[in-house]
Amino acid sequence: MDARVLKRDDLPWSEIAHELVGADYGARVCVIFVDAPPGGRPGLHRHPYEEVFISLEGSATFTVGDEQVRAGPGDVVIVPAETPHAFTNSGDDQLRQIDIHVSPTFCTEWL
Repeated sequence: MDARVLKRDDLPWSEIAHELVGADYGARVCVIFVDAPPGGRPGLHRHPYEEVFISLEGSATFTVGDEQVRAGPGDVVIVPAETPHAFTNSGDDQLRQIDIHVSPTFCTEWL
């Protein structure tokens, strides 16, 4: 087994995050390294698999189905498969979190 060391900053950048596609490295999960400014957010979407959000810094307000939940440093939010969801950096500082897609590739339906 060969370990791989990747630099987060070398991964592709989207509007608010660096993204690791697990299948590109023989992994069974994808990881998003969020670094969003105040008000930064993705649109409402869903996946055919669970997504796990690990909050490191800042504050986020999540829409999960019909529910609104707030998360801050040290919180973990788990969104079930097929559940519409989104988050917004609802604080005054950068939002840093790690989002884990339980899939080797991203499969996102934007709503």
